[in-house]
Order: sequence, then C-alpha cells, then structure tokens
Amino acid sequence: MYYKPIGESEENLKAMKLMDNYHMEHPSCGVLGMQDMLRGEKIMANHKRVKRLMGVMDIHAIYPRRCLSRCDYAKYIYPYLLRDKKEYTRNEVWSIDISYIPMSKGFMYLTAIIDVATRFIVGWALSNSLEAKICTDVLDAAIMRYGKPGIINSDQGTQFTCPRWIEYVKGKWITVSMDSRGRAKDNIWIERFWRTIKQEYIYLNPTDDGLELYQGIKDYMVFYNFERSHQGIGRKIPAEIYLRNAA
Repeated sequence: MYYKPIGESEENLKAMKLMDNYHMEHPSCGVLGMQDMLRGEKIMANHKRVKRLMGVMDIHAIYPRRCLSRCDYAKYIYPYLLRDKKEYTRNEVWSIDISYIPMSKGFMYLTAIIDVATRFIVGWALSNSLEAKICTDVLDAAIMRYGKPGIINSDQGTQFTCPRWIEYVKGKWITVSMDSRGRAKDNIWIERFWRTIKQEYIYLNPTDDGLELYQGIKDYMVFYNFERSHQGIGRKIPAEIYLRNAA
C-alpha cells in the first residue's frame, strides 16, 4: 500500500511486465525461453539477468525437480493432500499464493486466499515484499472473518516452508498441504484467479501509485466475489454459494 520504488531500471521493469504476461500463458517456460521471448521484443538480456528478474518476481517454470527429502529443507515440506479429491465443501480447503503485480514504474506483490469449493476470495493483501508475516496476517484476518479451513494448500515457496508459517497454521489446528514440485495443476484454483485478475484488471489499468493500485484491486475483489460468474462453479457467483452456506 505504501509503495516505494524498488530501484529496477526502466528496461528491467519493461522486461518484467513482458515476462509476467508470458508466464501467465506459458508457465513451463524457463530462463532460456524467457530470454528468447525478450530477444523477440528487442530486449537483450543474458541468462543471469533473466534468472535474477524471475527471482524478484517469484515466478518459477513448471517442470519436475529433484527430490529434496534428504536435506534440512524437507523439515517443513508437507505432502499434497488433494490429488484424489473431486468435490469440496465451503471452508474445507483454502488455497493461498503470492503473485507479482506490475506497475507503471515499479511493482508490488499480491497475496490472496481462495475458498476452493466456491472460488470466493476470503482474504488478500498488497505489499512490496515477500515476507512470511504478510501471509500469516492475511490468513489470520480471513479466519477472524469467515472461520478457519480444514486444509490450507500452498506451493513450496520460502514463505510457506518457513517455521513462522508452519507453526502458525498448525497452531490453528489447520492441516497443511503443499503442491508437489513440477505439478502445474496442484494449486490450479488460485493460479486461475491470478490469470483472471491480471487480464481483466491489472494489465488494463497500469498505475505508478500504490494507493490507487490498492483501491483498484479492492474494487475488483468486490466485483469478482459478488458480481462475476465463474465457470468452475457452474457459472454462478462465488458469494452466492459461499455466503449462502455460511450458516
């Protein structure tokens, strides 16, 4: 909300916007593929620069990765619990993720939690960092407003594999589920939401003001939850299902 410029050059910011848009359409594209795409847009960048910018954006190509079960990292890795699930009920499963949000001059990060059964966004926050505290704050606010889920699913990002996140979630007696490495569809509900909000609002309304971005996203969240129908729930409106089943 209180946005401060990060300090990337105009060329890097342009490249990051192009990479974000391209990643939405081609999530399996890695560093070399991004480099080729940028070359086609007349932006010359070596692979080290592309890799660094992808890290800043917190985007990762979808492909099978090596097993990390033999290192300390595995201490906070949990199995994916939703593979055989076909139907869900309200607050049975929430999905959380963080996404890079481009601005006219700079960028921010959007954290959001979606109720899998109804596609209702139960919580979100805009920030200029990737701190785990933001994730716990968003979850805490969502629990206070809507109750707690039985399971919360995330990717294996550092925000969700650190002690702060794991201890907070388990302290609320919520079951932890994490995407398997290289599984593009394990967290498909929130991934589809990122594509929707970026194509319907973010890319169409560039701004260099953090407060303006926050208000615009706030307005879009109301539209998404209370006005926009969703094909994944039979072309119904998320709030109609989520709030109807709140009793």
